[in-house]
Amino acid sequence: MEKKQINLSNSVFSLVHQYPEIVEIMADLGFTEIRKKSVVNSIGKLMTIPKGAKMKHIDLGTINKALEDHGFEVVDQAAAPKSATPSIRPLKKITNIFSRKSSLSEERMQLLKSYLRRLGTGEDLEAVRADFVANFKDVEASDIMKAEQELIAEGQPVRDVQKLCDVHSALFHGNTREEQIANAEKAAEEGLRREQAVVREAHENRSHAEELIAIPGHPLSTFTQENDTVKPLILEAEKALEEGRDIQNLLPRIREIALHYAKKGDLLYPLLATRYDITGPSQVMWSVDDEIRDALARLVKAKEIDGAWKEKAAATLQRAREMIYKERNILFPICAAHFTDAEWQQIYHDSQDYPVCLRVEHETWEEAEKAPAAAPETDTAAKPVTASDEIVLPGGHFTLEQLRAMLNTLPLEISFVDADDYNRFFNEGPKLFKRPSMAIDRKVFSCHPPKIQPMVQAIINDFREGRRDEVPVWMEKNGRTVYVNYMAVRDTEGHYVGTLEVVQDMEFAKKHFLH
Repeated sequence: MEKKQINLSNSVFSLVHQYPEIVEIMADLGFTEIRKKSVVNSIGKLMTIPKGAKMKHIDLGTINKALEDHGFEVVDQAAAPKSATPSIRPLKKITNIFSRKSSLSEERMQLLKSYLRRLGTGEDLEAVRADFVANFKDVEASDIMKAEQELIAEGQPVRDVQKLCDVHSALFHGNTREEQIANAEKAAEEGLRREQAVVREAHENRSHAEELIAIPGHPLSTFTQENDTVKPLILEAEKALEEGRDIQNLLPRIREIALHYAKKGDLLYPLLATRYDITGPSQVMWSVDDEIRDALARLVKAKEIDGAWKEKAAATLQRAREMIYKERNILFPICAAHFTDAEWQQIYHDSQDYPVCLRVEHETWEEAEKAPAAAPETDTAAKPVTASDEIVLPGGHFTLEQLRAMLNTLPLEISFVDADDYNRFFNEGPKLFKRPSMAIDRKVFSCHPPKIQPMVQAIINDFREGRRDEVPVWMEKNGRTVYVNYMAVRDTEGHYVGTLEVVQDMEFAKKHFLH
């Protein structure tokens, strides 16, 4: 079989269009960017394979051998091919740059010479440059030299042209095609270096995340096991949909991923946003989590299974599957790169308050169990209070321990947000609405999904401005009737000092009055 000749002095763009099969050959050697059409169509017009090999530190001999193994005859860059195809032409040596025809029309050449004449009369460089830029996108160095040569032929003294050489260079600086190509190559190299740095950092973050995932009981290990449990169910449901089979028996189990999303919303997103100013996950992923959760709920509750239902089911399952990928490759590595050991341990302890999700039992993380309990990092300093201190109020007095026990005995979930919108207190015990200890001294808005934050802000603003004193809400939560009351807290003079949220499970009353 006759070998195909390939000239490595040609641009990557021309080689790819001449021989499309070299894309995969070069990608396998490490030139992965060659798979991107946008890169080939831009930087590829300026880049050659030898230049790329130098930038990526890939041996040119290895490239030549790979090409030869795939049926190519590599033409020596410095020499013309012995038997060139019509598209490969020997390079002609340029003996006199002025002997070739200018790329400019006669009118454009005269305009170019007019700028040089204006400089010769002493006109301000910047004024001439402004006119040049307005009329020329770029210019070849050879055309500049040709214009100077014609000025000399027309009678302008050689000495004057030589004296103005530096001024001429200043006029065209950055606008010659040669400079633009050089600058583009430099930008490509810098862009590649930045891209490689990002890739290295992402690889290191993923590696660190995988190390944490391998630790039994670590929060990332638990999150990953939950994903590993639900993914086969999603794939099974997707296949069933394609085959026209019923998936209603699978959806309730898949819907358990809502608890997985709730834990991310309580334990991961707010910490990234408030402690590390990484808001992307909380603004995007959190919203997608809510949309998937709500869509699954509607699918489960739907009474009619029609074409629209199946289409929605397919789209929702795909989004849930994509979220599993995003967590493993984006969210978990970001968390691994930033969270401290103490923060992971706090997340571990807070996660114990959540029920088992997707049948993945809580495992013991030995390191977290052995580490001394650390108080959550706060935004403000507080005077320490000892158990022996008495709290004296107009209605009586009690010790700190007595107050704590009393608040925890009330059949209510109590949350207090101060006048500056910071979470300051949650009572202890099991809760329908989880309140991780890490949320203390964190802005209340950061603890809510993006779509809920405007509503929370509106309620608190109304309390602060005196427009409302309470907002009662009845809802169903985990199959139970729940009464939630948001109340403005004011001092004896009526000044707003915070917001109190009280959650009460009303199933007992429902059973009492309905039976």
